[in-house]
Amino acid sequence: MGRIVVGVDGSTPSLKALAWAQRQAELSGAALETVTSWEYETWAATVPGGITPDVNPEELARQIQDEAIDKSLDAEAAKTLTRSVINGGPARVLLERAEGADLLVVGDRGHTGLVATLLGSVSLHVTQHAPCPVTVVRGAVS
Repeated sequence: MGRIVVGVDGSTPSLKALAWAQRQAELSGAALETVTSWEYETWAATVPGGITPDVNPEELARQIQDEAIDKSLDAEAAKTLTRSVINGGPARVLLERAEGADLLVVGDRGHTGLVATLLGSVSLHVTQHAPCPVTVVRGAVS
């Protein structure tokens, strides 16, 4: 039995990627692993006024992942997957978790051209550096 790794950040594209990855896991008999990354510096920069001592970025990332799974999968599918919440940048974390996997699945945020180059694109980075095949889920998933 193989393993499919899917990046989940709570965005609509990642929800679509999760749903697609679950269907692929069912078809192939592979185990499914959801991966959500977090970095203290990134969280601190995005929260107005900074992060207070009572805020736990890892726990927030876990909540985002749990909510994404609840939105995208039925209860039975949710019980069978492996959930990983890891400190680090999303591209690096996904590439590390993809070691030994049969497939890495990510959503497409929709940035192309100069914007993707300037902002960086996780999907672009992982397609260029992944140790396994990559599927980038774009648009509607039915």
